[in-house]
Amino acid sequence: MHMDFTADAPPAPEIEFGDFLKVDIRVGTIVEVEPFPEARKPSLKLKIDFGPAVGVKKSSAQITVHYDAEALLGKQVAAVVNFPPRQIGPFMSEVLTLGFADEAGAIVMFSPDKTVPNGSRLA
Repeated sequence: MHMDFTADAPPAPEIEFGDFLKVDIRVGTIVEVEPFPEARKPSLKLKIDFGPAVGVKKSSAQITVHYDAEALLGKQVAAVVNFPPRQIGPFMSEVLTLGFADEAGAIVMFSPDKTVPNGSRLA
């Protein structure tokens, strides 16, 4: 399944509000970043602390154009925490870190503009 994430992509099909509520989007703080040279596209391996209810989860993110490891440590980001884990090469990604494509298609991470408690759910 191919998804078009560009700015000129048509809107997705309409869904019910209950469907939206099934997607658990939370904020967490990046606590560890490692290179991911085995990935097909340039990526980083992240460990993100989502607070006591969710815990620390791993994610692979194709964010190397705009971010380096040092700049990411301590950054709060949003992620879907209730998708099943996904094997990406030798790495098991446990959450889907969210971002938007810039004009060139490089990912810009989605994060709150003020600090919120880790584990806060999108409202």
